[in-house]
Amino acid sequence: MTTESPPRYTSFAEFYPYYLQEHSNATCRRLHYVGSLLVLCILAYTLLSQQWLWLLAVPLVGYGFAWVGHFGFEKNRPATFQYPLYSLMGDWVMLKDAFTGRIKF
Repeated sequence: MTTESPPRYTSFAEFYPYYLQEHSNATCRRLHYVGSLLVLCILAYTLLSQQWLWLLAVPLVGYGFAWVGHFGFEKNRPATFQYPLYSLMGDWVMLKDAFTGRIKF
């Protein structure tokens, strides 16, 4: 497991290559995709049903799948601990890049 701190990034454009490097394991990436897609499903269900308590599941599902990928397969520390906003953005950009064929699904 990697314990060294990543360098300081001042923009998402600088951060995203590092983010992809930290998601080189295909299983880790796929777990991120599953978590992100489930988050979208939960948000849609919450809006349609107006059962707002479901919003509590969003971080559990989103982070749960991602962290299993990092600790179980990638063997590294999630970047979200140091870069929470950039990491959240990275999740969605990586999902978009997978759907558009820019990176392997």
